[in-house]
Amino acid sequence: MTKRNNNNESTIAREGMSKFASLIKTIDSTNKTNVKVQALADYFKTAEDDDKLWTIAILSHRRPKRPVNTTLLREWATELSGIPLWLFEESYHIVGDLAETIALILPKTESTSKKSLSEYISEIIELRTLPENEKKAYLHDNWLKLDYYERFVFNKIITGSFRIGVSQKLMTRALAKATDIDEDILAYKMMGDWTPEKTTYNKLILEENEEDYLSKPYPFYLAYAVEDDFQEELDDISNWSFEHKWDGIRAQVIVRNDEVFVWSRGEELVTDKYPEFQRFLKEIPNGTVLDGEILPFVDGEIANFRELQTRIGRKNLTKKLLEKTPVILTAYDLLEWKGEDIREKPFSERREILDALISNCPCDEIGLYLSETMTFNSWEAAAAERDLSREKRSEGLMLKRHDSPYLVGRKKGDWWKWKVDPFTIDAVLTYAMRGHGRRANLYTDYTFGLWDGEELVTFAKAYSGLTDKEFRQIDAWIKKNTLERFGPVRSVTPHHVFEIAFEGIAESSRHKSGVATRFPRMVRWRKDKPIEEANTLDDLKALIPK
Repeated sequence: MTKRNNNNESTIAREGMSKFASLIKTIDSTNKTNVKVQALADYFKTAEDDDKLWTIAILSHRRPKRPVNTTLLREWATELSGIPLWLFEESYHIVGDLAETIALILPKTESTSKKSLSEYISEIIELRTLPENEKKAYLHDNWLKLDYYERFVFNKIITGSFRIGVSQKLMTRALAKATDIDEDILAYKMMGDWTPEKTTYNKLILEENEEDYLSKPYPFYLAYAVEDDFQEELDDISNWSFEHKWDGIRAQVIVRNDEVFVWSRGEELVTDKYPEFQRFLKEIPNGTVLDGEILPFVDGEIANFRELQTRIGRKNLTKKLLEKTPVILTAYDLLEWKGEDIREKPFSERREILDALISNCPCDEIGLYLSETMTFNSWEAAAAERDLSREKRSEGLMLKRHDSPYLVGRKKGDWWKWKVDPFTIDAVLTYAMRGHGRRANLYTDYTFGLWDGEELVTFAKAYSGLTDKEFRQIDAWIKKNTLERFGPVRSVTPHHVFEIAFEGIAESSRHKSGVATRFPRMVRWRKDKPIEEANTLDDLKALIPK
């Protein structure tokens, strides 16, 4: 009996990488959520625990660090394939994905892997410490032991570019199906600063470990954007609370066991990025979890989001930078109070506790402010307040039903975001670049310019907003109207005008135009407008809030 079990475990291990590759292939080849959930659930029921743990990690963006730079990967793949580097680069440009290009150009093999996913991960982690000749030998050896799709997945892990269509919500659904554990509990378990090197599948998913919850945030509740004529769909306006949708970084600030933890909505522990919040320990009791927005706060006023961007991504926060761009937390919800999870309480009750907390402490001294709630007698009055959003450095209004609990993820019905209309401007297409994925053979990534006297000055890039038909039409035109080529980029004859929308705008010394825009995208191809009627750089600068 023992021997039979060991053989069975050996068979599962041998199938490990193949099983994982098969899972990724199934997920990546369908848009049907139920198919993805079932494939993941089946996998979590049958895979080895170590492989399951690494699968969760990889699909939730906890991948091992890249052990080899892409330049070396290109060189070693072309060497093994026997093709010149220029041909590889041309192929890569068409395919649009490095992992897929390598998998395609290498010699075909009928081999399949006999190692588990976790074994491969361990080797990849160790690979970072090896000299280049050993890295090259390892990659050549393993590339020739994998079939096409296993090789593709292996390359994805190596390059660190694993972007498969699996949301955290979808993965929790699959795990719930495989383990019979409630989805909300699983969502909470998978948040936090865990890594596969520091935990096990059993401890992360199956066990209850009180100590693991000290720093953990709650899953964020996300709002839906309002739809046309939404006022008619909602009930009496008196049932709704309104507040401004602040333009900052969504975060939970946790005070437990005399420690402060700061989590971004992207499930990133960013405590070290905001040392100001250590002051919360002076006034905020243990067992408190605040949901709010981190905002730049300069000279006693909310500053432009661009000010906050100067702190994002900085490894070292200097004293000068902290003084130049201080931050505050504008809190709008309370999720835990005196160690009790109060998310099931109605929003109105949670806000009463939060209001009392902030009103009874010198919170402005520690950088904690309250997001004001508002009520309106009519939708016209609410719309008038929304029109003031940009003056108040907000993106619009949030609508929250008074009796709503704090749910997990994006749930429709109780929380809505009513954003202000985006800025728009008409600009001229000046440069184009091929897209990626299914658009790798089309020119779909565009650069736009505005008039500054007789010159078109670049101000934004955009790659979304047109239909597939329009992209194909523009692509055909670009190929016939190229002026110059700069590697993958083509400059084109100024001819087409597009309406560009964007969410924010600010002065910028890093851009030639002197202006930076947030989330630019195309909303309309202005076939009716000649380039002479496109907007000017002065028109753009006039949109910058004073």
